[in-house]
Amino acid sequence: MASIQTRLSLTLTLTATMLLAACGGGSSAPAQSTAAAATPPPAAAPAVMKIYEQTCHNCHSMPASGAPQAGDKNAWAPRVAQGRDTLIDHSINGYKSMPPMGTCTACTEDDFVALIEYMSGAKLK
Repeated sequence: MASIQTRLSLTLTLTATMLLAACGGGSSAPAQSTAAAATPPPAAAPAVMKIYEQTCHNCHSMPASGAPQAGDKNAWAPRVAQGRDTLIDHSINGYKSMPPMGTCTACTEDDFVALIEYMSGAKLK
């Protein structure tokens, strides 16, 4: 049976790997528009902001990641048009460079809806 220190080390290694993979490569997404990227996203509930800062922020505030940037309505519009079910599926199961659960293993479907609505500035349908 693995020691607590060994399990902790493995957990930290897996978390770091997921974060690197989440922002990592190979995305051929076009650069986000600078005007839209400069617009801060709308205010969100403190619980949503806490999750965003701990997980989503790592990629959705870094243009080089290829992820749609929080507050960039132009980048989010075609994604939001795909509908709630598709975006939730991508959040939970992963999509392109985004890892499953977006590194938020404790997030619920409602959390993902709130996070997407916060970052996109749009209500999901």
